Amino acid sequence: MVDFTDRRSALLAGLALTAGPLAWAQTRSTRIVVPFTPGGSTDILARAIGPKLAIALGHNVIVENRAGAGGSVGAGEVAKADADGSTLLMGHIGTLAVNPAIYAKLTYDPLKSFVSVAYVARVPNVLVVPAASPVKTFKEFIERAKANPGKYTYSSGGNGSAAHITFEYLKLRAMIFMLHIPYRGTAPSITDLIAGQVDATFTGSPAVLPHVRSGRLRALAVSSAQRIAALPDVPTVAESGIAGLAGFEADQWYGIVAPAGTPAAVVSRLNAEINKALLHPEVAQQLAIEGAVAMPGPPQVFASLIQREIPRWAEVVKAGNVKLD
Repeated sequence: MVDFTDRRSALLAGLALTAGPLAWAQTRSTRIVVPFTPGGSTDILARAIGPKLAIALGHNVIVENRAGAGGSVGAGEVAKADADGSTLLMGHIGTLAVNPAIYAKLTYDPLKSFVSVAYVARVPNVLVVPAASPVKTFKEFIERAKANPGKYTYSSGGNGSAAHITFEYLKLRAMIFMLHIPYRGTAPSITDLIAGQVDATFTGSPAVLPHVRSGRLRALAVSSAQRIAALPDVPTVAESGIAGLAGFEADQWYGIVAPAGTPAAVVSRLNAEINKALLHPEVAQQLAIEGAVAMPGPPQVFASLIQREIPRWAEVVKAGNVKLD
């Protein structure tokens, strides 16, 4: 005699397995945790792709800001979340590559606590000085710094911030010495730069582009390997021909990670839909305005980037004696 109850149970189980990420997408909501306050590049990128991802998945995608400890609070929260695709982290060079070298005790491991989902974008840093500065070119900037060690200052959004680490990398490669003036956030650091209270900053393009366009700041160089569309007349650091700066590249980068153990089928679906969102004309236009470059591709590309960047920035943190306080 055939046991129809057992056959029915087996059939339902089979359907559940074959439905995979489709069933997940139709029955769950997704939360993208941004480990910083609203308004920054990490937040802007998450909110740019969120609506397109929600349409593709057929459920709500909520962007939630969980700031604190250089992004460590939000990252630690995601690391402990259910590994089912319902909670994601908009990762950043700071949270996934720099923090391990700065914080003695993290509640997460960038490599073990997460699985990479998608490389979202890279954001070039722009070296800027006040409009009233006598410095007109990047070469002149480096020459003055070399001739006057310790005389000039640079600002950042805080100790251990991306701007801080980027400038320390420039100092290391160019063999210059400038004093670091940390602020509680990027916005006040730029406000004082415009006012001439500090001499320079080297931070993400979204924060400085409006001021460059308005004429309040002068852009001297960008950190990317190639010039950026938003500032086509501004050379790269590597173009300067200055000793020690060949091949210089120090962009900020962003990507989505999920808690370790998230099913491969879910990761694959999320990766595909995020890539589609990045290629959507509206999203591409928004990223271009912010000076960001979309980086669609497989999860492995982002995973490899994180692995390479951790030891690279650990060396910079050590050489620059970067401290939190």
